[in-house]
Amino acid sequence: MSKLNLKHLRYFWAVATHGTIARASEALHLTPQTISGQLHELEGQVGTKLFEKSGRNLVLTDTGRLVFSYADEMFRLSTELEDVLSGHTPDAPLIFNVGVAMVVPKLLAYRVLEPVLAMEEQVRLVCNEAPLVDLLAALSVHKLDLVLADSPVSPALNIRAYNHSLGQSGITFFCRESEAIKYRDHFPMSLDGAPMLMPTSSSSLRRSLELWFDQQGVRPVVVAEFEDRALMKAFGEAAAGIFTSPTTVEADVLAKYGVKVIGRTREVTEHYYAISAERRIKHPAVAAITENARTLLFA
Repeated sequence: MSKLNLKHLRYFWAVATHGTIARASEALHLTPQTISGQLHELEGQVGTKLFEKSGRNLVLTDTGRLVFSYADEMFRLSTELEDVLSGHTPDAPLIFNVGVAMVVPKLLAYRVLEPVLAMEEQVRLVCNEAPLVDLLAALSVHKLDLVLADSPVSPALNIRAYNHSLGQSGITFFCRESEAIKYRDHFPMSLDGAPMLMPTSSSSLRRSLELWFDQQGVRPVVVAEFEDRALMKAFGEAAAGIFTSPTTVEADVLAKYGVKVIGRTREVTEHYYAISAERRIKHPAVAAITENARTLLFA
C-alpha cells in the first residue's frame, strides 16, 4: 500500500464526522466533487471501501471504522497541539452526546445520566431525543457517543453497535388521588374497564402490558396512546386515566405529578440499555453511567 495522503485522510475524517459528503463540503468550503474524488483516491490507497450507502447517509465499513478511530485521534491531537502552541490551554469540557429514545421515561433518563453531572472531569452533556432507529443511525456515523433505549439493537438493522444492559425495573400504576382508593382495592382486577393511558406499539412495554392484562383477565379501556412518556404523565396528572412508570423512579413520579400509587407488579419489567458503537466502554461518562445504573439505580 502506498503512503497515506494526510489531506485525503482529513477529508475522509470530515465526511465520517458529518455523515454526508454535502455536509462535509460545507464545513471544509470545498465542492462535493473534490471531496468525492479525494475519498476515491484514499480508498484506492487503502485497497477497500471505507463507506457504504445507508439512505442519504454514508456508513463506515469495518475498515472505515478502523481508519476513523486513528484519524479521529490524530486530528483531535493536532487541534490540541495548535491550541497549546498558540498559548491556549485546552481546558474545554469533554462533550458527551447522548441520544434518548422517545419511549424512555424522562425521569428515568435523568436518573441514568445524573452521574455525568457530578464527574470530576468537566463534561458538557448534549441530549438528543428521537425514535430509536434515527438515533442508531446517528450513532453509526459517530454523531452520538451513546444511545439510551428500552430494547437492544436488532440484528435486522445491520448497524454495528453493542448493547450494555443497565438493569431492569418492575412497573407501578398511578392515578389522581381522588381515584386512587377505588382502583387500589382489588388491584389488579380493579383495572378491568378502567381508563388507561398507554405507550404506543413502538414500545416494548406496550406488548408486555397487553400480555399481562390478558393473563390477569382484565380489559382496561385505552383512552390515549403516547410516544412521549412525560406527556402521558401530564395527562395522568390531569385525571385523564391511569398510567405506568418504572418502579425505580416511583418516588420521583409521586413528587412531580401529585398522583398516588394504586399498585405494582414485577411480572412486567422494563429493561434499559446503553448502546455504544464500541464493544469496550472507554468513554469516562459512559463508564460512570453504567456503574451507577448497575450498582445503585437498578440494584
